[in-house]
Amino acid sequence: MNKHVPSRDIVFSRNFRSFRTPAVHPSSSDAILLGMPHLSSNGLSEIWLLKDLGHRHWLLLAAAAGMAVPAFRDEAGNSVYAAFCAISIEDGDFAAVGENDTLRITSSLARLSRTQVSSRHQLVVDGRAIGTVIMISTFIRRATDGGNHTVARVAVAGLPAALDSAPGQELAGLAAAFRGGRVSRHRDFDFRQDAEIASFTFDPCPGLDFNGAGFLYFASFVAMVDRADWLFDPVTAMSAATAHREVFFYGNVDRGETVTVRLFARRAEVAGVVNYWRLERGSDGVAIADIFTRKSYSGTEP
Repeated sequence: MNKHVPSRDIVFSRNFRSFRTPAVHPSSSDAILLGMPHLSSNGLSEIWLLKDLGHRHWLLLAAAAGMAVPAFRDEAGNSVYAAFCAISIEDGDFAAVGENDTLRITSSLARLSRTQVSSRHQLVVDGRAIGTVIMISTFIRRATDGGNHTVARVAVAGLPAALDSAPGQELAGLAAAFRGGRVSRHRDFDFRQDAEIASFTFDPCPGLDFNGAGFLYFASFVAMVDRADWLFDPVTAMSAATAHREVFFYGNVDRGETVTVRLFARRAEVAGVVNYWRLERGSDGVAIADIFTRKSYSGTEP
């Protein structure tokens, strides 16, 4: 289904001087007074939210390893990062959020396997749930050529043992099936029959779309899809907010490369619309993500 560059696994030993406490499955909870940085014209800003939760995921990884700050390195001293394999947003009601509301985010982290970790983030405003986000990551470092096309997967020691019933197991399994090209139907879309409806090409900006590690930031994948959605159907995009979203990540791009966003399927529903998008690297056409999105008019769940 997809053209992917395989990664290789590396295991490095624990640096005991970097660890201060025994390995645990950590959790956190705090409240945020919402203002302009956190909001969009359609309610809670999904891009702000994803960036914030991605940082929480990174901090929880450090806490799980007993580290004071997230500064993972391999035996050679190379920086190691958490790359997202998949994220999901369920039961989103972002349009119901406004200025001066208080958003409480309760987060927890669990190890899924030798290389993968999941975090679960519950979103509540004034005692009312407005969504749940699950994020699956694996540790990586850059390959020797320093580019973003190929990375080495790293198994980090010092983390707690894997949990058989951890939140995210189902999403992680689905993400593996997508990466392996074993999924032919999802969200009632048949990939064997769906033909391209539209495509849009973007040139990611190094100062806006890439993160501090030099990778195209995972939230930028979603931002490009929403820009494409706006170009394709501005009437719907004007009034719709995310109710569900699944993102499956396969690769990355280097600065200066374009990204093509292709719309392969679209289904109108009573109170919203469901889309299936694919992101491809402009230089070689390799798929770097598949994104499934259900948006509801005025935040009303379809």
